[in-house]
Amino acid sequence: MNTDLTPFMKYIPLLIPLILLQLAVQIWALVDLVKREATNGPKWLWAVIIVLGEIFGAVIYFIAGRKE
Repeated sequence: MNTDLTPFMKYIPLLIPLILLQLAVQIWALVDLVKREATNGPKWLWAVIIVLGEIFGAVIYFIAGRKE
């Protein structure tokens, strides 16, 4: 079995900023969820959507989950 990761190493500089962006948006969404009094639906469900949905879950929360 070949475990040489050299071909994939050139993508690491591209992946690190994307991963950091995803984590930042997820943390921002979770902090907003905790601070918000009311949401469209139960908070525990939005937390699951944010965590498991990765960046798409956080974006969905910002679009549909917050009560203004």
